[in-house]
Amino acid sequence: MSHPYRTLPSRAFWRSGTTPDDDGLIPDLYIPKFPIDAATRIATAGSCFAQHIGRALRAAECAFQDVEPPLRRIPADIAHRFGYGIYSARYGNIYTSRQFRELLQEVESGTPDARLVWQRDDRFFDALRPGVEPEGLASASDVMDHRRFHLNRVAQLLGQTDVFIFTLGLTEAWIDGPTGRTLPVCPGVIAGHFDPDQHRLHSFTYAEIIDDLTQISAILRQFQPDMRIILTVSPVPLTATAQDLHVLTATTGAKATLRAAAGQFVQGDRMADYFPAYEIVTSAVAGGPWFGPDQRSVSPAGVDHVMRSFLRAHGLSTAPVRGADDEAPEAEDHCEDILLQAFAP
Repeated sequence: MSHPYRTLPSRAFWRSGTTPDDDGLIPDLYIPKFPIDAATRIATAGSCFAQHIGRALRAAECAFQDVEPPLRRIPADIAHRFGYGIYSARYGNIYTSRQFRELLQEVESGTPDARLVWQRDDRFFDALRPGVEPEGLASASDVMDHRRFHLNRVAQLLGQTDVFIFTLGLTEAWIDGPTGRTLPVCPGVIAGHFDPDQHRLHSFTYAEIIDDLTQISAILRQFQPDMRIILTVSPVPLTATAQDLHVLTATTGAKATLRAAAGQFVQGDRMADYFPAYEIVTSAVAGGPWFGPDQRSVSPAGVDHVMRSFLRAHGLSTAPVRGADDEAPEAEDHCEDILLQAFAP
């Protein structure tokens, strides 16, 4: 008898589709919608896992874009501490789709909001990326000068990027009441002061994320009409939740919402694709285990496994980003931890 399943490829069936090949990778798990080669200008942003993507692209000698390098030669660990070379600009971690959307809207306007300056003792911080200047700046005016420079550089980035890779990390965020801006961390964690009358917790819904992604793509293509977008979902669990939930259910709920929204969005956009980093790390059939001893941080071998899948699909060099025998990385200093650590026991 004839039926539709008789003509489906092997990747459509669990038994054949999840069998790894000789390299330990699942064949056809990721079939790119569009090509990437060594000349493709690629930018990255997002939550902590996005930094691994950037590192792998550099190692593969791709045209990774970095518009805010250090102005002078400094040791790598200091550069990393100050947010250099992690993403394509010094925007720090962008955990939510709304945070990215608002950044792009601010780039369009070119006008930062002077109310979004935090203070700690006698030092001042950009509330929208407080981690990139860990020691703060001397004045609020300095913060505004740095922010204007940053916005200018991001505008430059958008005009010279062919493919933008954005990693979705969280649905949970704190909103600043007076400005309506989505914050990367809870006030008081790095700097500033938490005020329950001014700062509210919000968990973004599937519909809100779809709307954000739609607006993000529209703004990106105002700068570069043919820009292609690759979405990923960070496999890193929450370290804590400020919702009245267990952290495990908060994590699975957030990741399910992000994954569903990413999938729906790319189905409707021929110039947008989804790379299954989340599935590669979290699925039992994808090898592993790919988490470190804390069961949150993705191990060096896990990072290498994910990026080999991405690079091989595009026919790019698959030299390891970190050696598979390296020690598991410490908790990442630019990761989801910082957003909610004030609420951890």
